[in-house]
Amino acid sequence: MADLDHSLSWLAALKWDADGMIPAIAQDAGGRVVMFAYMNRESLQETVRCGYAVYWSRSRRRLWRKGEESGHVQKVLSIRTDCDGDVLLLAIEQVGGIACHTGRESCFFNELRGEYWVPSDPILKNPEEIYAK
Repeated sequence: MADLDHSLSWLAALKWDADGMIPAIAQDAGGRVVMFAYMNRESLQETVRCGYAVYWSRSRRRLWRKGEESGHVQKVLSIRTDCDGDVLLLAIEQVGGIACHTGRESCFFNELRGEYWVPSDPILKNPEEIYAK
């Protein structure tokens, strides 16, 4: 059966990949997709517990609290899964309005125009300022 099994507990019903990960899409109140990342069981449980997005950083090999360095946290308003439970959709409030480490509202700012990817959204804040302590 491909559909989500509603008889299982919420965490067990999800379909985790071979590495124990599930894709997570962060979408703001306006419906704009601002970010994509992965979660493991621990990061998803922590997200539910604290109410703010916590992802699994594959490069750092550890939990990553969105905004831990920049201050641009994601307050989670709701969490949904698709019909078969293998993707998460987080409705979020992007505190500070910047989701991307480049200083943009969304990580999805490159647009295909002809044969090239072209940045289509403005930088709202200099990336060096975002991570300055």
